[in-house]
Amino acid sequence: MKNNWDSDNYTDKFQFVYKYGEELIDFITVEKGSFVVDLGCGTGAVTEKLSEKGFEALGIDTSETMLEKAKKLYPKLNFRLDDACSFKLDKKADAVFSNAVFHWIDNHNKLIKNISENLKAGGEFVFEFGGKGNGEIVHNALKEAFETHNLKYVNCFNFRSIGEFAPLLEKYGFRIEYASIFDRPTEQMGENGLANWINMFVNSAFDGLDFETKENIIAQAVEICRPKLYVNGKWYVDYVRIRMKAVKI
Repeated sequence: MKNNWDSDNYTDKFQFVYKYGEELIDFITVEKGSFVVDLGCGTGAVTEKLSEKGFEALGIDTSETMLEKAKKLYPKLNFRLDDACSFKLDKKADAVFSNAVFHWIDNHNKLIKNISENLKAGGEFVFEFGGKGNGEIVHNALKEAFETHNLKYVNCFNFRSIGEFAPLLEKYGFRIEYASIFDRPTEQMGENGLANWINMFVNSAFDGLDFETKENIIAQAVEICRPKLYVNGKWYVDYVRIRMKAVKI
């Protein structure tokens, strides 16, 4: 699934994405100096944290705009424009880390196979992404709003349960050490927080629509969500996350 990323807006208004990623770093236990890949690094904030921890960090992302921002913010770090399902490393990684990426990827078989091929035996695979039910209130509201315009809303995200994802890890030579799925209602910035979230993360659903229709649909969806997601003057999105750690056998 492709998304048209606004890297400046992402950095200014959606810092929670990489802030939660920083928490995940603690699951990496390889020694300092180890080669760690930040897969789907975005604007490079977590890649920089990995470097600060003493790892040899490489950020990989498919978005040119995100990587341009990353290189400006962290000019001393290494970044590469590449695909998570097909990248090839010159040397195998000691750990692969990924935060909030895998729900954007259609083919999880190809993804995990490729990660396994680029990871050393005994290497760590630490990741978090949207689990089954992630943003369900918002996606259902968008579906309803699209239908009022005689349009079909296509939810292209690949949200999985642990039961669906874990067998893929084992298929490609991983031993699962940790697995959790949990709700994490996630606060958005400002009075237009939910509309901004839709514009950032669901913009591909509006491809081909004129500006007025898009704005009307978003406004309708926001109002449908208001009773459940607007709490004490703040907008939240009903996030569900899968967090896992696996080791390549």
